[in-house]
Amino acid sequence: MHAIEIKNLNKTYDNGFVALKDISFSIAEGDFFALLGPNGAGKSTTLGILCGLVRKTSGQVRVMGRDLDQDPQAVRRLLGVVPQEFNFNQFEKVDDIIYNQAGYYGLSRRQVRPQLETLLKALDLWDKRDSQARQLSGGMKRRLMIARALIHQPKLIILDEPTAGVDIEIRRSMWQFMRELNQQGTSIILTTHYLEEAENLCPNLAIIQKGEIIANTSTKALLSQMEQTTFVLDSFATLDHLPMLPEVQLQALSATSFSLQLPKGADLAQVMASLQQHGIRVQSIRPQSNRLEELFMQLVQQPKAQQPKAQQSKAKAVTGQSTGSRPTSEV
Repeated sequence: MHAIEIKNLNKTYDNGFVALKDISFSIAEGDFFALLGPNGAGKSTTLGILCGLVRKTSGQVRVMGRDLDQDPQAVRRLLGVVPQEFNFNQFEKVDDIIYNQAGYYGLSRRQVRPQLETLLKALDLWDKRDSQARQLSGGMKRRLMIARALIHQPKLIILDEPTAGVDIEIRRSMWQFMRELNQQGTSIILTTHYLEEAENLCPNLAIIQKGEIIANTSTKALLSQMEQTTFVLDSFATLDHLPMLPEVQLQALSATSFSLQLPKGADLAQVMASLQQHGIRVQSIRPQSNRLEELFMQLVQQPKAQQPKAQQSKAKAVTGQSTGSRPTSEV
């Protein structure tokens, strides 16, 4: 069974803006799936339609086999949603916020009390259960949003920028919690601007740009399309000069560091040996930027006509037809 099936989904707003152009993709049950794209690409519209907050123009949406049009209440019960913005009463206590959310699903305090304790302890909020939400730090508020979304034990959870604005330590602890949640069988959709999250957490992803799917594949397969990778190297001694090496580009960044652009298929070990032969002893090496972020920028900045043919054919395979828009009408 698929956790989500979206077929030929379109959305045109009343002012004529076309937010989604005939997009199609599916997410396997139990998957940890990233939906990526720049601001205004159509991510929020897609998720809004899934949650029943935005009315689609045309197309089909199914969640765990349930059709959104035919059984919207069942779809909502299957979903847990963590939005970008804090949307709880800041003057309510932490446990009351979660109990009230459970009430929307017809669950009593007695029914959800064991689950509430488990969630708050897992998210390091148990000691704050009697505190007002306004007294929590930003990271705690993010974790409260996750606990609230999970209290009715949904089959699928949507995480919309769940780690925005939190420090590195909290972000990594939230990553671990999300991994464990997924390993327990919960399907997850993640949107994030921290693309290292998608690379570390999500085996599969889709990239949406201007309302169209421009990539829908595994993270591993997408990264294999990179033509080159840039590394930053630090040397033990001051660099007097950088040698000319075949196939690679070297550029000084400081007195003791330089960048290395390595084309796809090049042997990094051989390059390192060549540097040593030229008297450069490398102390450390690291990627200049997140690999997925680098490829993401290449994809979204290219005009559609200039996208690699393999990528264009992949997008067509996803939609089952040309990725161009077609006339739609609000229904």
